[in-house]
Amino acid sequence: MTTILDGKLISEQIQAEILLDVNTLKAQGGKTPHLAAVLVGNDGASETYVAAKVKACEKAGFISSLVRLPETATEQELLAKIDELNKDTAIDGYIVQLPLPKHIHEHKIMEAISPQKDVDGFHPQNVGRMALNLPTYLPATPYGIMQLLERYKIDTAGKHCVVIGRSHIVGSPISILMARNAVPGNCTVTLCHSRTANLKEHTLKADILIVALGKSEFVTADMVKDGVVVIDVGITRIASDKTKSGFKLFGDVNYEEVAPKASFITPVPGGIGPMTIASLLINTLKASKKEVYN
Repeated sequence: MTTILDGKLISEQIQAEILLDVNTLKAQGGKTPHLAAVLVGNDGASETYVAAKVKACEKAGFISSLVRLPETATEQELLAKIDELNKDTAIDGYIVQLPLPKHIHEHKIMEAISPQKDVDGFHPQNVGRMALNLPTYLPATPYGIMQLLERYKIDTAGKHCVVIGRSHIVGSPISILMARNAVPGNCTVTLCHSRTANLKEHTLKADILIVALGKSEFVTADMVKDGVVVIDVGITRIASDKTKSGFKLFGDVNYEEVAPKASFITPVPGGIGPMTIASLLINTLKASKKEVYN
């Protein structure tokens, strides 16, 4: 029997837990956590995602701010805004929504964010601390995956975890987290990518398959074994005249084919997306309470 890993449900549970914590903090005269988001341009998917973050902040009792810059904003203008946010003591953590316009260097922007406020977990200092298993802000999507595995009590120790995709946002960090000596963790990890030969040979050996490729319905039933745990991180918007929004969302896994073979599987939407937002809230609460950087 297949169990659906309900990211929306778990995310709501986490938000409720955080709200209790925030209410206790406020009752004790503490600071209300404040999360800000910087949005450059008006990418449709980014707009939807940021709106979901703002809504989640409200449920968790946070203050949220949205900083908008036009598509034509220069790199220097964005860096000036980041410097302003770094110095603003009212803001505990913030994110710069990706993707950025092509004329802005993403790595330069990520490095300009204060590590103490980097609740997305992308700053090189936080990535290094993660690799050394030191207290840090874990990258939001991988952290969400770990939370989902933990709360569904999925046994990972000694399992073979195959990750498809090596991005610095999901693939590379989740491979580190799944291999570390922790719970969840202690997996033997294979990291696959666009240059991997005989990909199917690797995926058929996976006890846990994490797919973050960005290719709609790439993983099919013949690529997985019975009983596999499937974490589908991908999300692709495809035009559809059958939905009110005018598009339909698909994951990197062909859900209809793969789900009957899986012991656990995440849906798209409603799987990892809500967990990413929940992880941002956890990181922001830690930032507010100075739990990582004193």
